[in-house]
Amino acid sequence: MGIINLNGDSFFRGSRVMVPELVAERVGKMVEEGAAMVDFGAVSTRPGAAPVSLEEEWERLERPLKLVRQGFPSLSISVDTFRSEIVRRCLSVAGRIIVNDISAGEDDPGMLPLVVAENLTYVAMHKRGDPGTMQDLTDYPEGIVEAVLAYFDNFAERASGVSDWILDPGFGFAKTVSQNYALLDGLSNFRRFGRKILVGVSRKSMIYSPLGITPDEALAPTQVVHLKALQEGADILRVHDVAEAVRTVKLYREML
Repeated sequence: MGIINLNGDSFFRGSRVMVPELVAERVGKMVEEGAAMVDFGAVSTRPGAAPVSLEEEWERLERPLKLVRQGFPSLSISVDTFRSEIVRRCLSVAGRIIVNDISAGEDDPGMLPLVVAENLTYVAMHKRGDPGTMQDLTDYPEGIVEAVLAYFDNFAERASGVSDWILDPGFGFAKTVSQNYALLDGLSNFRRFGRKILVGVSRKSMIYSPLGITPDEALAPTQVVHLKALQEGADILRVHDVAEAVRTVKLYREML
């Protein structure tokens, strides 16, 4: 899953595409490199990110989605949003999409009913709080793996009508560096849900902080973590760098 950020506040500047006409070009490159789907986000969810209104989010999304759907009619498009109204509007201009919701339906009570009504593929992610508070909400007395497993036990009940949902443990969201690696090490536990597992670790602080580098310098170490994620059961890698991730997947398969 390639990442396109339609905002100027994403933590990795290389993922930002602010000119709609350049979005299709970037998407074309990702498809050539082997992306199976492309995820579009108009709102930054990095720690400390400022909130964005619904209308501003839609203004950033509408034209790029139209252009991409026209140029790539069969592409699997994912939209990173927690707002059901944004999903409705996306359906009107891009047809069927994958909904990538960092709140797993908690931030908008209309989201899960809409996903059920439209029979959409849905990515549910674990987090606590919002970008302004999440890094102060990292206390998990029962252990991070146990806490996230319990969260998805609850989600599975809430989303009983969602036929196709993907599990994202939420690396970097309300988790310390050590908790992120404990979660990575315990990723295989999430197989019990019988769902595809999406891992989004690309160039995140869990990679660059321990190394004392920047996100711009984190390409190679990201592939190390991607390999570990694949070994622990990841089905989908959400990535900034499609070509390198595809090569990592190919070598992983050679090792099987």
